[in-house]
Amino acid sequence: MTDQRANSPRTGATASVTARKASPAVYRRRRLVVVVGLLVIVLFLVLVAGFVWPGLWRGGATPQPVPTVTVTEAVPTPTVKAMERSGDETAFQQALPSAVLQFALGALTEAKEPKGEGALEAWNAEYADGDTGEVALLAGQWATEDEAATAAAAWTRSAGEAESEGDVKVGKKVVGQYAIVPAKSGKAVVVWQNGTAVMRASGPADVMEDFYAAFPL
Repeated sequence: MTDQRANSPRTGATASVTARKASPAVYRRRRLVVVVGLLVIVLFLVLVAGFVWPGLWRGGATPQPVPTVTVTEAVPTPTVKAMERSGDETAFQQALPSAVLQFALGALTEAKEPKGEGALEAWNAEYADGDTGEVALLAGQWATEDEAATAAAAWTRSAGEAESEGDVKVGKKVVGQYAIVPAKSGKAVVVWQNGTAVMRASGPADVMEDFYAAFPL
């Protein structure tokens, strides 16, 4: 006799369950969440490090050079009026300026001493700034540059030992020599040659080099 229960299907006792596989969209969302989380953590660490060590943020930056500002002082001008010039002056007289920096021409008279040294003509010019500054100028003109150079050397020796000296140039051409000689009572003497002309100026030591440099002859 055959037991039919041995081959009968079993029902109700056990249920077979098959797990559902996650879709690709779910995986993408999970990866995105992980990446964003990592970026947030890295950004947080960078910010914290920047506050703790400020040099971290600018350590790689190239320092920018500070622009150089050049301040040029205005050229001083006279506060007093220069003397009236006559209309019958020689060319050499006319070349003597009515103003040099803050100094205005107050007097212009003929000088006799340089003529005894061979000068064709010579003049005494008195410049003043309207206060205590005064410059006395002796200017002479010779027939040749060699004669003028001899006179300039003699005037320099008579003034004393030069503190500084050098070439007088018109453009790139050397037209003579200059010498600055200290004098008493805070004064200085400047002697210079420009071609056939020789000048000797005496005045305050702190302005004589500028006076010479600004003089047009």
